[in-house]
Amino acid sequence: MQFTIQPGNSFPLGAVVRDGGVNFCLYAKEATAVELLLFETPEDSEPHTTIWLDPAENRTFQYWHVFVAPLGNEQIYAYRVDGPFMPHSGLRFNRNKVLLDPYTRLVVGWQNYSRQAASHSHDNCAQALKSVVVDPLQYDWEGDLPPKIPYSETVIYELHVGGFTQHPNSGLPVQKRGTYTGLIEKIPYLKALGITAVELMPVQQFDATDAPPGRVNYWGYSSVAFFSPHWAYSANKVGLGPVNEFRDMVKALHRAGIEVILDVVFNHTAEGNHQGPTLSFRGLSNESYYILEDDKTHYRNYSGCGNTLKTSTISVYLILDCLRYWVSVMHVDGFRFDLASVLSRGVTGDPQADPPILWLINTDPALAGTKIIAEAWDAAGLYQVGSFAGERFAEWNGPYRDEVRRFVRSDRALCGAIAHRIMGSPDLYPHLNRGPNYSIHFVTCHDGFTLHDLVSYNNKHNEANGEDSRDGANDNWSWNCGTEGPTEDLDVQALRLKQAKNMFVLWAMSQGTPMMLMGDEVLRSQQGNNNAYCQNNELSWFDWERLTTQKDFLSFVQQLIDLIQNLSLFKHDESLAVADYSPHESRLEPVISWHGTRLGQPDWGEDSRSLSFTLRYRQHGELLHIILNAFWEPLTFELPPLAAGNHWQRIVDTALAAPQDIFPIDQAPKIEQSRYSAAPRSSVILMTNSW
Repeated sequence: MQFTIQPGNSFPLGAVVRDGGVNFCLYAKEATAVELLLFETPEDSEPHTTIWLDPAENRTFQYWHVFVAPLGNEQIYAYRVDGPFMPHSGLRFNRNKVLLDPYTRLVVGWQNYSRQAASHSHDNCAQALKSVVVDPLQYDWEGDLPPKIPYSETVIYELHVGGFTQHPNSGLPVQKRGTYTGLIEKIPYLKALGITAVELMPVQQFDATDAPPGRVNYWGYSSVAFFSPHWAYSANKVGLGPVNEFRDMVKALHRAGIEVILDVVFNHTAEGNHQGPTLSFRGLSNESYYILEDDKTHYRNYSGCGNTLKTSTISVYLILDCLRYWVSVMHVDGFRFDLASVLSRGVTGDPQADPPILWLINTDPALAGTKIIAEAWDAAGLYQVGSFAGERFAEWNGPYRDEVRRFVRSDRALCGAIAHRIMGSPDLYPHLNRGPNYSIHFVTCHDGFTLHDLVSYNNKHNEANGEDSRDGANDNWSWNCGTEGPTEDLDVQALRLKQAKNMFVLWAMSQGTPMMLMGDEVLRSQQGNNNAYCQNNELSWFDWERLTTQKDFLSFVQQLIDLIQNLSLFKHDESLAVADYSPHESRLEPVISWHGTRLGQPDWGEDSRSLSFTLRYRQHGELLHIILNAFWEPLTFELPPLAAGNHWQRIVDTALAAPQDIFPIDQAPKIEQSRYSAAPRSSVILMTNSW
C-alpha cells in the first residue's frame, strides 16, 4: 500500500481519524527517536510498515506526531521509542520494547502477550500488545440518553463483569459467560432487585497476568490502557467487538433505567516497580508519568502495587481526556476513583491542600452531570474521608462500614457513632453545600469479607492466594456467631441469618446513598477469603443456584430496597432535623427522634447496645419507628403514641422466620400494644400509613 505521510498535528493526542487518514500524536519527553509501527493483524510478529518520525518535522515541543493516509478505523499500530537509558536520572528508554499508545481505545495481541518478555531488555515485538484506531462516530447509539438519577434515588450494586455471569449455572451459553453481553442478559435480575446503578469493577484494560505464579489478576486493578475496555470481557473479540459490545451494554442498561459507574484506577499502572514490564508509560516518559524515589531508580509506592502515577504533570491531561472520553463517547454515567487520595499527592508524593487534578475533575463541564465518587484513602496511610478535595465528590464511607459491623456484633460504646452513621454521617460531612447523599454507605465491598463471611468467620482464610494468609485486611470486625466457617448447627445458622438481616436493615434505614456488593443478596461466600483478587473461579463468581437456595433472603433484600425506593424519607437531599417526638409534629421537613427502651431517652452510654428512632416526613405522610437491639438478651421498647384510631404495623422483624420477617405495608400485622419486645440481636421496622 502506498501511504501519504504528512507532519501531522500535536493535538489531539492519540490516533484520530480525519481527512481520509489518521493523525497520530504521542507525548515522549526526552525521546530522541520515535517509530510508528503498522500491523495487519493482532498476531503479527513484525509490522508490515515502519514509519520513522523526523524530529525536525514530526516533533512539536515534547509531542511526536504524524498524519498517515489512507488509514482508518481498526488500524493496528504500536510504537518504538528511543532515548537514553539512565535509571539514575529517571530515564528508561529502550527501543527494543514495542509500546502501547496511552490514548489507545482498544488493546489487542493478548493471545501472544508475555509480561515476562516485556520485563526483559530484548526485543519483544512478537509478544507485545498493540493499539487499535477507533473512530467513535462508527456506532449507532439509537438516541441513547443518560438516566441522570439523583443520588437521593440511587441504589448502587458493585459488580464484577466477569464474575457476574461466569459460573456454569448462570444459564448462559459458554461464549456469553463473563462478558458485557452476559451482563445484558441479566439486566432483568438487576431490575427486579431494585438496582439503579451498577458500579463496575475495573473494565479499563488491565493485565490479568499481573499476579503471583499460577494465578490471575481477577479484580483488574492493574491498568494497561485507561481508554480501552477490557478485551477479555467481550464475547466478540474480532475487530472493534469489545468496544461496540461495551457500548451495547451501556445502551441496554440505560434502556432499563440503570446507570453505569466505572471503578477507575488512576493511582498506578500495570508496569509495577523497577523490575516490572515496559508496556507504555515507562518507555515514553518515565519521570513524567511516575513519582520516583530520590534516587530516581525506584518508584514511590503509595498504591501498594509497585508504582504511583504522577497526577500533577502530563497525566492531568491523560486523566481528564480519559474521563471525558468515557462520558462523551462511551456514555458512562460516573466514576468511582480507586485509592483517590493518591490523586492529591504532588510531584514528590506529598499531599497537596488543593490538588489541581481533583479540582479540574470537580469543575470540568463535560463531567458536570456525572457521579464522581472517591475512595478517600490510599495504601500509604493517607486517609481523607470527610476532607476530600473538591465541592461535589461523594465518598465511600469507611467509618460507616466499620461501625455498623461492630454495632451489629455487639461491641461497646457505639450507639453515638451509629446514630451519626444513620443520619448520613453529619460529623464526617459537615459541608454546607452537600446533603447526606454524598455519603456512599456500605457494609461490604469487593475488598474484604462478603456479607455471608462477615457473620461466619472471625479470621481471614486466604490460603488459596498462596501467601500464607499474610495478604488481606486483619481488621474485619466480623463475628462467626460461635463457630468458625461452615456448620450444621441450626442455632448458629439461624443467628448468622439474623445478623445478615440486621446489617441490611441498618443499611436500608440509613440516610445517604446505599451501595451493596454483588451476591450479598443471596449470601454469596468466599469461604473466608477476604482478598480474592487472584481467584477467577467459583470462589468469586456469582452462584446463580443461590437464587433458589436463598430465595427467602433474596426476597427480604428485594422488599427492603422496594420499601426505601417508595418512601420519600429515603429519597431527599436534606439533612434530618433532630427533635423530640410528638404525634402532632407540624414540621414538613424530614425529622428524626432518638429513643432507647424508653421514649425520648436514648442511652448513649458505653455499655449500651440498643437504640431506637422515629423517622417522620409530614409533607409526604410518612412515619417509621426502628428498633435496633444488638444486645444478647430481649429488650422491651416503648412505642411512640399515635393519634386515636391509628396503629403501628410491623414491616420487619429479623428475629422471625420467613415469610413473617418482612411485609409490605398493606399486609403488615397491626401492633396493638404500646410496647414491643425485641428479641436478642434483632432489628424491627414499624410503620403507619395514617397519622
